[in-house]
Amino acid sequence: MTDNVVLKAIDSALQGEASYCKFLSANDSGETKGHQFGILVSKTAKAMMFTDAELNNNHILKRMVKITWQDDFCTDSCFTWYESKNELRITRFGRGFDLLCPEYTGALFVLVRNTYEDYDAFILNSDDDIERFLDTFGLTPAETNRPIELNDVSHEVKEKKEIDKFITSLAAEFPTSQEMSKAAQVIQYNVYLNKSLVRTNPDKLLLDWIEEEYRLFRAIEHERYGELVSKGFHSVDDFIVLANKVLNRRKSRAGKSLEHHLSAIFKGNELQYSAQAKTEGNKKPDFLFPSEEAYHDLEFSVEKLCTLAAKTTCKDRWRQILNEADRLRDRNKYLCTLQQGISAAQMDEMQAEKVILVVPKPYISAYPKDRQERIWTIGKFVQHIREMEGI
Repeated sequence: MTDNVVLKAIDSALQGEASYCKFLSANDSGETKGHQFGILVSKTAKAMMFTDAELNNNHILKRMVKITWQDDFCTDSCFTWYESKNELRITRFGRGFDLLCPEYTGALFVLVRNTYEDYDAFILNSDDDIERFLDTFGLTPAETNRPIELNDVSHEVKEKKEIDKFITSLAAEFPTSQEMSKAAQVIQYNVYLNKSLVRTNPDKLLLDWIEEEYRLFRAIEHERYGELVSKGFHSVDDFIVLANKVLNRRKSRAGKSLEHHLSAIFKGNELQYSAQAKTEGNKKPDFLFPSEEAYHDLEFSVEKLCTLAAKTTCKDRWRQILNEADRLRDRNKYLCTLQQGISAAQMDEMQAEKVILVVPKPYISAYPKDRQERIWTIGKFVQHIREMEGI
């Protein structure tokens, strides 16, 4: 439960209009039984609670707000500004409010403004939760009791938060390869706001997604197996069982990742295609444009048909794609790969068999310089299909 609360606190602070945090003092928690019950807030957070006009025109200022605590329940509470004391205080928590009591002395209080009338508040009371929240925003305990500067939150921090949120949401031990790829895409969109790249720079986006999925996968591995590995194994057999489990999962994910991300790029560009469509017999090209139905319609022009194979490496396996579609035997065959460089002799063999490599643009420089012009980028292939389909 606490793990969910700290993640919700982090997410609220990142999404809200403004946020503030402080450690609760003994007076805040009621441990000293002071007559001024409530949470004292630094005057640096005045702008979160009152407008300048309100502060300038009132010596003692009060206003009622709705505060949602721990993403669980709400209170109608009061913000008060005492000009003579130069202090702010939050009071009125209602009967039965159990988050302000001696056991919460030293807890981290987080206040987030969503709108001028609506706030979120969280009280984090374990060392792990407090450190997790502070680490997310790059804060030390000495840098609390002030508004949180979100401009200082790096992409890496936001990415870690998104990864943690995804791992926490998992019901199964491990997500499917398709779920993993989709999660990597969503994390990239949320952190880097790069959704437009699916059309403007699909080569970069594909590599960003693949790298993100790798980081996500490793984070899940660490979460699931890190403690087990650190404790050691009772026997060699126990070690081998886990090692095989991890390695098999890694192989399975890597083999499907490229296909999942290419599918997302094709959908983002509104291309028509069939994945793993049947051509003849048991032949199944990875992608068939525009559809399996069109391929089997003998009146549909072969000039409007195209296949694309997806292989993370293709040094030896590229010949597997030569006979995937009988109707296109004499036409160009496209092969998308993450292989970084193959020999000039192999590229000449590919050309003789009408195989065109489709490679993320940054990888092309790894190929023989005098043959690089033969290689298509992801963007060029997408544009070719758009023109073929009349988009």
